Amino acid sequence: MSIFKVALVVLVLLLGYLLLLPVSIAPVAWTPTPVASLPPPTSLRAIQRIEPVLPDFVGPEGIAADTEGRIYAGLGDGRLLRLSADFGSCTLLDNSGGRPLGLAVSSDGALLIADARSGLLSLGSDGQLRTLSDRADGVAYGFTDDVTVTADGSMVYFTDASARFGFGQHMEDLLEHGRTGRLLRYDVATNKAETLMQDRAFANGVALGPDEAYVVFAETWEYKLTRYWLKGEKAGQSDTLVDGLPGFPDNLSFNGRDRFWVAIYSPRDPMLDRLLPHPALRKIVARLPEALRPRPARVAQILGIDLDGRIVANLRYDGDDAYGYITSVEEQGDYLVVGSLDNTALGRIKLQDALSSANATPPPPLRPACDAG
Repeated sequence: MSIFKVALVVLVLLLGYLLLLPVSIAPVAWTPTPVASLPPPTSLRAIQRIEPVLPDFVGPEGIAADTEGRIYAGLGDGRLLRLSADFGSCTLLDNSGGRPLGLAVSSDGALLIADARSGLLSLGSDGQLRTLSDRADGVAYGFTDDVTVTADGSMVYFTDASARFGFGQHMEDLLEHGRTGRLLRYDVATNKAETLMQDRAFANGVALGPDEAYVVFAETWEYKLTRYWLKGEKAGQSDTLVDGLPGFPDNLSFNGRDRFWVAIYSPRDPMLDRLLPHPALRKIVARLPEALRPRPARVAQILGIDLDGRIVANLRYDGDDAYGYITSVEEQGDYLVVGSLDNTALGRIKLQDALSSANATPPPPLRPACDAG
């Protein structure tokens, strides 16, 4: 057989593979909104690494702060730990048995855990790990993602990112764009969970706003934050707080005064944005080996959003030594503390440095010793 015929056969087989191989996704067309106007970027280069002395410390995706300024983190292997406010020491608390993605501290000291595999959990001050909820309205959670709690501890708000794809399958959910995420509420008194909003595009980070009048959550695949009203004449209604974000919003937090901090996992990918209106092309991408699919850029980015939905801070650093991928951010005193899906450290940066255009050098890493609680 001639080289030409061999090449033709290979080409036909390749085309058949790319066009006909069954895939697990059923893509839905969506046209991305243009990127919103952004303030000039300031630098995140000076993030200081926090490297607890703990074997296999990887993936502090979700973080939370308590009233004493202590920081809680959940790791890739399920371990939960607490760090002192000065990051001088840390305590290993327990293991969720799954993948903790979001954390919140309740008024009674309980650590609330959004675990991608196990649902909504609680680690009580008595040291007991409990499952609070694994389903709402008869539908099991597929990808429990983030959690927040009211000041009195009576109501817990959390997200279920996808009913179609579980943890580790986020690329499939992105390529499908099927909008199967939910915003949920758990009533501590009745031990019942309910769906507040459904059909969301990867419901992710969640935070309560001023006076707990509304809750804000990220719709990661549509580059926006959605607001659900809890009080007043708009109670039970929703609107968009901010749209056209420059990347994929992950976990978010409210500083208690005037600003939501939003972790941007990665900037938008122009190729992906061009694919989103075309379901057939996304099926072809789904058939490609993982190494040939679009990959997120490792850029450190955090946005500050005011109460009117304006982007008022654009913190960014894209050097080779950037701390990424940033998936959580909490304001702790004079610092921003950050977590990451796959990094081997937490990070922190002085707020004044983060809001400066100077590319300050990061301080040396902190390496707190950990005990077993």
